[in-house]
Amino acid sequence: MTHESSGIAAPAPPPTSTSTPTPARIPWAGLLVLAAIGFTAVTTELLPSGLLPQISHDLGVEESAVGSLTAAYAAVIVVTALPLSRFLSSRVPRKGLLIATVLAFALSNVLLALAPNLGLAVGARLLGGVAHGLLWSTMAPYVARIVPARSVGKGMAIVFSGNSIAMAIGAPIGTMMGTALSWRTSFLVLAGVAGLLALLAAYLLPAVPHSAGKAAPSLRGALAQPGVIAVATAWPLLLLAHFTLFTYIAPFIAASGLPGSTTGISLSVVGAFGLVGIWIAGITADSWPRRSLLAAVAVLVAAFVLLPVLGGTLVGNLALMAVWGAAFGAMGIYNQAAILRAGGEHRDAANGLTVVTIQLGIAVGAVYGAVALTTAGALLVPLAAAIPAAAALAVAIASRRNGYPAGPREKR
Repeated sequence: MTHESSGIAAPAPPPTSTSTPTPARIPWAGLLVLAAIGFTAVTTELLPSGLLPQISHDLGVEESAVGSLTAAYAAVIVVTALPLSRFLSSRVPRKGLLIATVLAFALSNVLLALAPNLGLAVGARLLGGVAHGLLWSTMAPYVARIVPARSVGKGMAIVFSGNSIAMAIGAPIGTMMGTALSWRTSFLVLAGVAGLLALLAAYLLPAVPHSAGKAAPSLRGALAQPGVIAVATAWPLLLLAHFTLFTYIAPFIAASGLPGSTTGISLSVVGAFGLVGIWIAGITADSWPRRSLLAAVAVLVAAFVLLPVLGGTLVGNLALMAVWGAAFGAMGIYNQAAILRAGGEHRDAANGLTVVTIQLGIAVGAVYGAVALTTAGALLVPLAAAIPAAAALAVAIASRRNGYPAGPREKR
């Protein structure tokens, strides 16, 4: 992020008649609401995986068919995120658009909870996927407009902490609730939470200036910005690496000789230490963005390489899971800051582009992990994950001037 309006490193462009005024203070209440919205969105995305057996039994379909609830969710994000965000961002005020996406989450979860068959359940998830793509296309640019320029990294860290909390406790609690009561109850509770958050958002989120005549975000303009392609390549590669192992962590742990109960513990450790990484990123992203990002990715590669060697003991496994979680949590903040800075005046389109490429990275990661699992064996899946992570590190190192430039406290 080169512009001060994105919060990192370089001075802001000269004010213009259409520029957004720089906020004087951090809107803490609004950021916490946004973090809660992110928590709800990620929990909604992950929950069907934890409740797959219950959904399969209730709807009378094979477990493999229930996987379509996740596949459809991701697929519709890839197809709709960019065109919808481009069309709506210049026509709908950002605060109103965020509130509408939260209400769409609530409706999606209600429809899913009431679905009598798989077809209607998939339809409900498609609505949720559309909301998910719009939410993450809108969230980061909105945060960059409501916090002081010097505090964008901190603002992103607060908001995106909701993602790691959802991974650490949101999805597990929803799964336990669905097991104890019913999977439909879990989604109804999520719908109620989303409805409440929509009300809080209407009251607590600050409005940002909106011009109905402003041109829609330009993807072509974003791609022309130096550094956008680098970040839009490196970031999805890191998601690909993460989901290569994350998707098949249970087979890896079994191959390591650890008990099956270690899987749940390991996932919670990854999510919990993701919060530690986000906290670290919150205090470094505005001043040391380049060194911090490179260190986080290098640590991630090292953790993946060492897992087949040291992951056979509980202590070694959990220690490396903690390193993995912290590095991954931090990288999300650094990359989010980087794409907004690199996108410049086209940062909304640049951010929308990464929403799509990240979903592709997640999908490819699951497939790539499956190939590694069947060809190299479960124990070597972490090494397969290290390869795209190392590629992302190489891209970041090469993008010194634009994609991942040095921050104000780093030596040039």
